[in-house]
Amino acid sequence: MKLSFKIAAVAMTLAVGLPLSANAHRTWLLPSSTVLSGSDPWVSVDAAVSNDLFFFESFALKLDGLQVTAPDGTFAKPENASTGKLRTSFDVHLTQSGTYKIAVLSNGLFGTYKDTAGQTKRWRGTVETLAKDVPADAKELQVTQMQGRIETFVTAGKPSKKVLELSGTGLELQAITHPTDLIAGEAASFRMMLDGRPAANLKVTVVPGGTRYRDKLNELTLTTDADGKFSVTWATAGMYWLEATVKDNKPNLKPATDRRANYTATLEVLAP
Repeated sequence: MKLSFKIAAVAMTLAVGLPLSANAHRTWLLPSSTVLSGSDPWVSVDAAVSNDLFFFESFALKLDGLQVTAPDGTFAKPENASTGKLRTSFDVHLTQSGTYKIAVLSNGLFGTYKDTAGQTKRWRGTVETLAKDVPADAKELQVTQMQGRIETFVTAGKPSKKVLELSGTGLELQAITHPTDLIAGEAASFRMMLDGRPAANLKVTVVPGGTRYRDKLNELTLTTDADGKFSVTWATAGMYWLEATVKDNKPNLKPATDRRANYTATLEVLAP
């Protein structure tokens, strides 16, 4: 599925174009729980873009581009989807035992050019819509590929690893510690991967939820090592937002000359 590019481009621009500050927009998925048991488990998920984590005060993230991967690697169908002004919500019926990955994916183009009057114009779209939307006589055309991956993980019963396999495209999180087995006070290890290879010296930001109710973000800024690895020791239990961005000159969509790849995850840390 392709993400509605209007929403995807706005979300990606906000995610990669703004500094992490008290008024920065952030994209996220928020599951009602990440660890479930019982004979017939369900999880509800909210999707939004907001200043505060995880509070609905900016706009909803549309569900085009949503991909729910079941423990056996097949795609599960989200149910009861609804998009409002400030958030999108949907349910996932966890019919299999193991870990599910819930993700919103985007891959498109952002460009700037000058028209015949010399005015700078901005454009967002796809390879297919570029020729239609951008005049053939446009001057100083510059095109950037925008890749986005917004994820969260949910486990019914015992954790499994099938959904943790990587696609090898864009910026991804390789879980060394299982993402639904995170405990306050304990260290968790991950690796950032770019196009299937370790992303070295990459800054990763981790922010605990509830930013609306405190004066400081309490963010952690970490840097991956030569093998793309980094570790987080969780200060308290709760929901956390993790984000990383890469800017390079290795796009795989023409006519882009550079790329911005963004990765965002919502992770739940449980009390010991």
